[in-house]
Amino acid sequence: MNYKEPVAPSDLSVQVKVGWVKGMNHLYFLYEAQDDYWDFEKPDLHNDIFELVVDADLSGGPFIRQLHPIEKIREELETHFLYHGVHAQNYHVFTPAQGKDWTMIWGSQPWIKDLPYANAASKFNFKPGESGKLTLEFYITPFDFAPPEPLRAIVSKLEEGKNIGMSWAILDYDGVDKPGNDGFWSLSHKTTMYGNASDLVSFRLMPMEANLRKPVEANWSFQVVSKSDRKVAFHDQSYGRITSWKWDFGDGETSTEKNPIHTYNKAGEFVVILYVESPEGNDRRSKVWDVTLP
Repeated sequence: MNYKEPVAPSDLSVQVKVGWVKGMNHLYFLYEAQDDYWDFEKPDLHNDIFELVVDADLSGGPFIRQLHPIEKIREELETHFLYHGVHAQNYHVFTPAQGKDWTMIWGSQPWIKDLPYANAASKFNFKPGESGKLTLEFYITPFDFAPPEPLRAIVSKLEEGKNIGMSWAILDYDGVDKPGNDGFWSLSHKTTMYGNASDLVSFRLMPMEANLRKPVEANWSFQVVSKSDRKVAFHDQSYGRITSWKWDFGDGETSTEKNPIHTYNKAGEFVVILYVESPEGNDRRSKVWDVTLP
């Protein structure tokens, strides 16, 4: 973290965890902080803050009006709506939020902080000016293109192995009578990460750690190749060192192929089961009536 002087853990200690779910374009955050003085009494920006910036498509470059590359249009209000926060987003997350929205969106798209794009919940038992621990959970939806109108927005597609640009900073206030914050710690190598996506840190979207999964997990998908012929292609999606497969198609027929194609002789709703084996064990996955043919 970047700061002018060290900070003692007894004054402020923060831990941030970030996760994602395969197939969903959300980022999930767990923010846990112990502070000797929580400052959140005022209704404005004078608040302890977790400032988060995300540039999910690594487009880079400045993204706030005040840093627009054409200096003469920085003060034009139209620049705010056409440019500010459009290709990368800045969240000023209030820690905690009391009598205000959970975050301020520094940009032209305040709708991204609301459901279904984002939500937050926190737990704490201290009052302004007291010490204590805050636990905050929230999720956001990154956007490749986030204009003021939600219907024109383009959600960032999050995929395993993809690199995204992201960083955060912690703004610590210690008194309502003080004009500015007492500390600004940034995960980035530059404090200008707040408005320039090229200064963010690269994060890779990784799969779930192996020690958190079972050694073998059966799973599969299917696609109806021809409805009139009742021909269905099955695809194994099991996890682990799979050595054998057995498919029960629900019509009395079976297969030991990894990715079989099966033709049903009659219409119906079928319970299809895949059994898999590996050196670490075995597993099964059934899907009840997912495969329904006329």
